[in-house]
Amino acid sequence: MFSLGSLRLISNLLLSPIAGYCDLAFRLVVRPLGGLGLACTDLVNPRGVLRQTGASMALIRTEPDDKPLCVQFYGANPAEMIDAAKYCRDHGADVIDINMGCPVAKICTRGGGAAMLSDPASAVRLAAAVVRAVDLPVTAKLRLGLDDSSMVAPQLAADLERAGVAAVTVHGRTAADKFGGKVRLDGIARVVEAVRSIPVIGNGDVRSPADAKRMIDATGCAGVMIGRGALSDPWIFRDSHAYLTTGILPPPPTVRDRLDLVVRHFEQLKRIKSERVACAIMRQRFSWYAAKLQPSPEWRHRMRSVRSGEEFHHLMHEYPLSEGTDPVIP
Repeated sequence: MFSLGSLRLISNLLLSPIAGYCDLAFRLVVRPLGGLGLACTDLVNPRGVLRQTGASMALIRTEPDDKPLCVQFYGANPAEMIDAAKYCRDHGADVIDINMGCPVAKICTRGGGAAMLSDPASAVRLAAAVVRAVDLPVTAKLRLGLDDSSMVAPQLAADLERAGVAAVTVHGRTAADKFGGKVRLDGIARVVEAVRSIPVIGNGDVRSPADAKRMIDATGCAGVMIGRGALSDPWIFRDSHAYLTTGILPPPPTVRDRLDLVVRHFEQLKRIKSERVACAIMRQRFSWYAAKLQPSPEWRHRMRSVRSGEEFHHLMHEYPLSEGTDPVIP
């Protein structure tokens, strides 16, 4: 078991808050595969939650099968974040996370994300205010620093622990690195050394169970957050959990398993949003699934132009499967 404060999770593997990807539909198809301890929403603007804008309500939407759930906020206004955290607590959130690492300009210009690394004292005060206000575990997601000259994560993590946060997640790059180069495991290790008792969760470049184990072994981190690796292979949580706990990998998913998951994803999108939106999202998302399925160029081209549920299902039934294999689920 792995815990964030009083919240006990089934594993130490977390789904990263990937902007534009980790919506309710995706979370609902990943969870039943196994091994996932906690899933996070996309980054949420607290002001949008308080105004109940359509976009923000869609980001925090959840259902009973979408548990446990972490809502990740960005911003620098304590009052807004406190009120939004209370709203989400009352509407299904199990954990509140404060993003202190996103390098995207539209987040940083509003004082959130990696901009908070330029003023660690203010970041700690914000976290402390949220901790005092909600009876949920409050966590923070950091980068190592703004750049190589300001590696503030170890000291910031220690200060956040004293402020009462239940855990910190560290992406092993600086904000200036964005997603270039390799994750710095030694940087994550220094954060692990800086805290006394809260779990540190490592993040970055985990694309296989071996990567997850390597991160834990090299850094001493208590858990691993996986992002893009889950987009092409949602079984990575099941496989990583098995590998970390037994040293044995389960049999890999078959082509039919992967196609059935794509169909379930489409159906969840259609139910939650609409058929038109489901087609639009699947046209874009299928490029991630294709990394493992490796469809023919002609089949891939047809998927990129799908416009209806009927066309989508027809195309899925046409995918070449080995002889004797049952068809893809309708």
